[in-house]
Amino acid sequence: MNKFWFQETHTEGYEVKWKIRDVLHSEKSKYQDLAIIDTIEWGKALVLDGALQVSEKDEFIYHEMIVHVAMHSHPNPENVLIIGGGDGGTLREVVKHNCLKSVDMVEIDDRVIEVSKQYLPSISSAYNDPRLRLYVEDGIKFVENSKEQYDIVIVDSSDPVGPAIQLFSQAFYRDVFAALDDDGLLTVQSESPLFYQDTFKSVYNNINAVFPAAYVYTAAIPTYVSGLWSFSMGSKDCDPRQIVSDREIINGLKYYNEAIHEAAFSLPPFIKEMLK
Repeated sequence: MNKFWFQETHTEGYEVKWKIRDVLHSEKSKYQDLAIIDTIEWGKALVLDGALQVSEKDEFIYHEMIVHVAMHSHPNPENVLIIGGGDGGTLREVVKHNCLKSVDMVEIDDRVIEVSKQYLPSISSAYNDPRLRLYVEDGIKFVENSKEQYDIVIVDSSDPVGPAIQLFSQAFYRDVFAALDDDGLLTVQSESPLFYQDTFKSVYNNINAVFPAAYVYTAAIPTYVSGLWSFSMGSKDCDPRQIVSDREIINGLKYYNEAIHEAAFSLPPFIKEMLK
């Protein structure tokens, strides 16, 4: 990152760069390099270990899709657990549901929370919701030791490096399975099926080895590598491709609706081939 451009390197042959107005904040937390940059095209953005996590302009696509697909396909999602998601966007979408009674959120790095509150208030706007119980600790250990039973677990993690790598493991998914009710759902972000095929396939296979059924759906997120992004789900009972018929769709969403929900599970042949 220099004075005028933020550059993100994905492979030896592929880099992306965004012109920036300024670096608004930069620090090394206990776990990672953390920065807030002000980009010309995408507004303010959170960067962790040199990788853009969310930008003001397109974050709603990611956050609406990682939350509302599960929330609208579970029969009664009253108790939700969020692992990661310190920027607050996933929490903001979860609390839009009136059926929600409680949401536990576990973020390992408190500095992500505090910096997001300061610089990204439109994303981190739900931290005062009375249904929230916030834990600043290791999400892997939290799930391993949890005595709670959740309807939905959402893993809003960064890329599988550093503190996030074990969040993609089969052992972690087994602990999530144990923490879910009999009709529980797991949703995780599972990377780009174009650029990170090994990680994408590994996530699906690990979930499929633990849950009775595993599913993949996609969304187009412009600031993420290649634009095509995947989400993977594990289900104990319900079929997340089906929207609960009596559930009211949240008003005011900018990306998610019933048609998008159904279409997101229609996978192109190259992804189906990877999942065989």
